Formats: sequence, C-alpha cells, structure tokens
Amino acid sequence: GFAPNILENKEALNLIQDAIAKAGYTGKVEIGMDVAASEFHKDGKYDLDFKNPNSDKSAWLTPDALEGMYQGFIKDFPIVSIEDPFDQDHWDAWAKMTANTSIQIVGDDLTVTNPKRIATAVEKKACNCLLLKVNQIGTVTESINAHLLAKKNGWGTMVSHRSGETEDTFIADLVVGLSTGQIKTGAPC
Repeated sequence: GFAPNILENKEALNLIQDAIAKAGYTGKVEIGMDVAASEFHKDGKYDLDFKNPNSDKSAWLTPDALEGMYQGFIKDFPIVSIEDPFDQDHWDAWAKMTANTSIQIVGDDLTVTNPKRIATAVEKKACNCLLLKVNQIGTVTESINAHLLAKKNGWGTMVSHRSGETEDTFIADLVVGLSTGQIKTGAPC
C-alpha cells in the first residue's frame, strides 16, 4: 500500500495534519482512522510492535492504555471517527470507549455486517456506527436490513468495499440510496 516509513502512530497523524495544512484545508478536513486492533491483539493486550516477532511484552497496552492513546489523538488531532479500536470480542473496551467520547466509533470486525452481532453491539452500546459490507452479508436485501437495524438504534452507517472487489461503482449508489452519507473505498488501481 501507500505508506511512509514511520516509527510511531503519532508521526503518521502529524504527517496527515501537515499535508492538510500544506493543501490549505486546515479546519476543513477531518480524520477517520481504521485501527484494525484485532490484528495486534495478543493475550488480552495490544502489541503496537506486532510486526516484530520479538516485541517487548512489557510494552503491550491494556485496553485502558490503548483507549488513553486514542483519547490523546482525539484531543490533539481533528479525528472524528475510529474504526475497530479494539479486538472484535473485547466488548467492554468498545462500550467504554463509545461512552467516553463523542466521536464516531465504527464496528467492522465487531459486527461483520451480521444482524446478531449488530444486535449485541446495540445492547452493549459498543459502537455507534456500522461498517456495511454488501459482499460480507451476502445480499442487497440483507445489507439494507443491517443498515435499517443500525439506523433504528441511532447509529450511522458507513458503506465499504472489501478486498478483492471489482471496480463496479454499486456501493456508491447504495450510499446514496440508503442516505448513509459515508463511504469507505480503497486507493486507485
């Protein structure tokens, strides 16, 4: 993918903020993060150095410490949305983060566009936005029903592509048809 050589997460956010400023869009552009925390969740903690097979276990973060890092980012940068801030089964951490912030907390790995997991997330107040992937749930009808379940419970919906999809523009049409106002797509081919 398109990624600069950086050593820490805050450095990436600083680069994004600098790019926004250099383009003349300070105050006009906000940031959404897809953390995919399930990818670096180990033994109940979060290993930010997960690509290193010899990462220092004493540096792994507890859910509370990880939330603290996110809250610092929210304070210091124009972040309005965080997707998958915790492991998909760390329900308590999700609920705590959602309760402790006014930004959008998006459930992707948490909900997997599955009505049962969406209902559990609603019950636990684990997030406030559904990441909707049509080819994950299977049909357009099921996708619409997942969106309606989220909407009925006061959530937002972000329609998303998935890896390996075609270049068809259908999900853009779905965003308009469902009036979700949010789409997540990948980099150009």
